[in-house]
Amino acid sequence: MLHKRGAVLCACPPDAPPLCAGTVGQSCRGSKTALSCVHVLILATVGVAGQVYSGQQMEHELPPRERILSTAYELFSQRGIRDVGVEEVITRSGVAKATLYRHFPSKDALVLAFLARREQRWTLETVEAGARERGRTPEERLLAVFDVFDEWFRRDDFDACAFINVLLEMGWGHPLGRASIQYLENIRAIVRSMAEEAGLRDTDSFARSWHILMKGSIISAAEGDTEAARRAQAMARTLIEQHRPHA
Repeated sequence: MLHKRGAVLCACPPDAPPLCAGTVGQSCRGSKTALSCVHVLILATVGVAGQVYSGQQMEHELPPRERILSTAYELFSQRGIRDVGVEEVITRSGVAKATLYRHFPSKDALVLAFLARREQRWTLETVEAGARERGRTPEERLLAVFDVFDEWFRRDDFDACAFINVLLEMGWGHPLGRASIQYLENIRAIVRSMAEEAGLRDTDSFARSWHILMKGSIISAAEGDTEAARRAQAMARTLIEQHRPHA
């Protein structure tokens, strides 16, 4: 039976020590009944910081704006922009039409919010943070981008790159296309910064070439090549060698 322990929903006995400290998947042991559990920690997404919800609460107690954006995030990620209508978002999120338009005056405004959240969840929290966590040196952190990709490409919920998808779907002249271009540039800025940390030369050119490997591997994975990240990583090693400082 779930009970609340601070900001965590927990299935362990109430007397169990709070050893997990909010870490997803870490067991807490040592209760009088010698039972163990895995704490179920559901963190609020961007825009609802500091709030925690159970699965049932996620559906019924999230603020309306968050329900709308979470629903749109799932639909846009899986099916693109044009295939998802505002009415479907309204129905799936369980809000009134007036509520949606109060928070998002247009569908484009909702898509822009989706892209901003995608950057937070994918670019920053998954790719950059994952690479920095895996690598011990600046060069290792660069190469670890493709280790992150390798895991992502093999997941059942792999959904390719939303920024590429929206750019191709809407076109570079559309406001959503232009926003996607900026988010892609933000990725290159992260790569450029990591290249500078590694002491590589001509970091702007390096970042553009590296980004081609990233985008190309994503497209290849979407075609069904689960080894795409490994192939890109091999080419990435050569690119690093080409951008080392001259002796």
